[in-house]
Amino acid sequence: MLGLGQDDRRLLWQRMRAPVLASAALLGLLAVNVVLGATRPFAGVWLVEIAVAGAMVLVVLLVSMEVRHEPPLVRLFAGIGFFWVAILFAMTMVDYLTRTA
Repeated sequence: MLGLGQDDRRLLWQRMRAPVLASAALLGLLAVNVVLGATRPFAGVWLVEIAVAGAMVLVVLLVSMEVRHEPPLVRLFAGIGFFWVAILFAMTMVDYLTRTA
């Protein structure tokens, strides 16, 4: 593997373990969301889909953005930023859903 020694491989795995597991978790949650959206097994499935989307946001915040290693003020602004994006997304969806042709 590119001429890496045993110690280099171990170090590479230690550094890449969290991103690889986060990517796998995001793909798994995406698969759950797609399957639930395609099959609609019960009437309130949208609540489960919102919970899955929230879990995906948490994975991105905590692992990909590494917010858990930041000071509290950075965590606060990261949370506020994602909350603001959620508000904008909700406003866009309300506009699309309530617009008449």
